[in-house]
Amino acid sequence: MSEKKDIYEKAKKEMRLSERILAAIPGFRGYKEKELRRESDRLIRNHLYQKLSGAKSDLKDVFQRLSDRRLFEVLTDVDRLVAKFDRVAEKVNHASYGYSGFFNIVKIEEENLDRMIDFDNQLVDKVDKIVTEANTFKSEIAKQEIKKAKDRVQHLTETLEAFEETFDKREEVILGAS
Repeated sequence: MSEKKDIYEKAKKEMRLSERILAAIPGFRGYKEKELRRESDRLIRNHLYQKLSGAKSDLKDVFQRLSDRRLFEVLTDVDRLVAKFDRVAEKVNHASYGYSGFFNIVKIEEENLDRMIDFDNQLVDKVDKIVTEANTFKSEIAKQEIKKAKDRVQHLTETLEAFEETFDKREEVILGAS
């Protein structure tokens, strides 16, 4: 949670003088603060996307090494896992950032934007765990340790699916339903 406050507070402090003057105008201040919250959330999600993309790249290397060694019994599972990483990373990259149009019936409140940022910050730990597991898998394959490859793929798949399930609850958080 302190990380969320750090990103949001840093964004507030880095506003230009003209933005600060405009932020003093009633009505505009709320608009600007919402925009800062959305931008903070976008930065967090971009960080998640970059990490997931890096893990996907590691798995592509694993796939190549397993392919070179002709370990076909694991290749299909690794290929599916790479595709799943790609799908989940793109879902994170293109997720809603808490915007509702002027004429939309459902309005996004500041408290819900703050909860969205908190929610996305909690996802950082989950992604770090996934990245660590992908790195470990890659280093094991690089060292020719292939005995646990099938188990690694299964565990990574389950961990990624759990992350995706959690991420899918994000829209409920934005709308204040959870």
